[in-house]
Amino acid sequence: MRITGGVLVGRIVRMPEGDLKIRPAMDRMRESVFAVLGDLTGSSFLDLFAGSGILGLEAASRGAYPVVCVEKDKKKFPVLLQNASISQPPLFCRAMPAETFTLRNKAAFDIVFLDPPFDYKFKLQLLERLDMSASIHTGSIVLIHFPYEDHLPEIVGDLKGYDMRSFGRSIVRFYRKNQHLD
Repeated sequence: MRITGGVLVGRIVRMPEGDLKIRPAMDRMRESVFAVLGDLTGSSFLDLFAGSGILGLEAASRGAYPVVCVEKDKKKFPVLLQNASISQPPLFCRAMPAETFTLRNKAAFDIVFLDPPFDYKFKLQLLERLDMSASIHTGSIVLIHFPYEDHLPEIVGDLKGYDMRSFGRSIVRFYRKNQHLD
């Protein structure tokens, strides 16, 4: 798998061996998503369910810093660490569940990408938790990659959907955190 844009374009990213559960984000999907996001210089980026770290590397390649990748699978984590080192500065990697990270994290990110396994049943709850967490601020962009069979609402708390892209069986929905009005 290769990085599709930015200063690291063409660099090869390793995949965890023998793991059929990892579902690397498709090249076409990554190119489209990052075209919508545009220049990421000066933006912080959080990749939840990072797997190989390809999305974090794509963000770093396009100027995002800091970039944090979160992956709980102990078999995938060493490959994530190895891949993270190709970026200069390297990505920050955390070995923990995405749910735990959103509860413990105190720093807000400008962009958050959620790429849970397609059979993950708590996508809506994760969006709700993220909306209430310190991991995002007013204006943050939250993206979630999910199968077309799942139906996620256009509005989740203060997250309002503003774009959606389809890639075969995959969908990426873009949300923006609006200011909470009581």
